[in-house]
Amino acid sequence: MEHVNRIVRLDPVYSYGRMQAGTNMKLFLFGYKSRYRAEVLQRLGQGKESPILTEEDMAHLPGPVEKYLRYVGAPGKPKIQNFRARFSGSMKLKMQGDWIPILADQYNFYEEPARIFYIRSSMFGIPIEGLHRYAGNSATMQIKVASLLRVVNARGEKMTHGETVTMFNDMCVIAPPTLIDKKIQWKTIDPLTIQATFTNHGIPITATLSFNEDGALVNFISNDRYYSEDGKTYISYPWSTPVKEYRDVDGRKVPVSAQAVWHTPQGEYVYAKFDVKEIEYNCRTFIGPNLR
Repeated sequence: MEHVNRIVRLDPVYSYGRMQAGTNMKLFLFGYKSRYRAEVLQRLGQGKESPILTEEDMAHLPGPVEKYLRYVGAPGKPKIQNFRARFSGSMKLKMQGDWIPILADQYNFYEEPARIFYIRSSMFGIPIEGLHRYAGNSATMQIKVASLLRVVNARGEKMTHGETVTMFNDMCVIAPPTLIDKKIQWKTIDPLTIQATFTNHGIPITATLSFNEDGALVNFISNDRYYSEDGKTYISYPWSTPVKEYRDVDGRKVPVSAQAVWHTPQGEYVYAKFDVKEIEYNCRTFIGPNLR
């Protein structure tokens, strides 16, 4: 069966700022970048040839989810074993903080679920880098300033629970063909709204998926993720990722921009805005992050 691993490069729809390159960016050659590479390389090459996603694979899905898979062009194409994505955008590190430009690279794997996310930025000419790792029954988030001072080292039960939500969010938004997984439990709320329960390594999370009349996923919201500024104190707020636009590339519709939002008692807190720059499915070789 033919293996498909096309690299899809997308021009951003919106511009949220551009990272300032400088001599300090050379520090990114060390630290978390090498760990990111090692984590990805140990998982690449483990996958087999991807079979084609068939009508039978979708037969058990509720109507809105099946329609969504048709909307994105999943039937008749290879199932997704992994993907690589590259993002640009901006983030806030604190609710009252300023927006900072970011670049991010990510690999997700689905035979043994794992998510490896490497992010970098710069404030006042000082580089910042972070590594999210979700694999097995644990998750960590670590952030360093100038590749020397670790300012966040989040781990533990709530971190893992929250990153299980993130893993499922990626399945829904970036890799919807993975939603054929029969371990996902579905409950229809109305013709455009579905509740899903995803369980990985005994950790169940629940999310509500909202679709439009065309079949596109337009929002994902979960109460099972935790807000933390320091990686030590966690607060449960609803978390959502509204999707604003899709593009049709090589017969697959892929999102090109999205936001991440905390719904606090004081109102909505948008803390991340992403443009998808590249997507590659069923990867066999490692492509490292660039610095610009």
